[in-house]
Amino acid sequence: MEIFKQFSIEAAHWLPNVPPGHKCARMHGHSFQIQIYVSGSVDPVLGWVLDFAAIKAAFAPIEERIDHYCLNEVPGLENPTSENLARWIWRELRPTLPLLSKVVVQETCTSGCVYNGESES
Repeated sequence: MEIFKQFSIEAAHWLPNVPPGHKCARMHGHSFQIQIYVSGSVDPVLGWVLDFAAIKAAFAPIEERIDHYCLNEVPGLENPTSENLARWIWRELRPTLPLLSKVVVQETCTSGCVYNGESES
């Protein structure tokens, strides 16, 4: 069974490695939607995989570091593409949320990425 909790953050960034003249090379902001998924068996007594409050508590320290900040200034996010943000969140969250199965980052209503802990290559 897979469950998820969704979070909204506001953050600014620019992409330092895009070609000259690319619009994303300029500072801009997004209302990011972030979904944190966990997978596991449904507890026969509690009836859930994990308390949603546990996901919220695990994500809280990460949210404090990125919400209303310039992502380029966060260590490890110097090139804060959606893909890099999803991998960064995974790495930060996995030690405290071992059932983590997927991180989804949407930077607009129509654009985003899904990261499920695949190899780093």
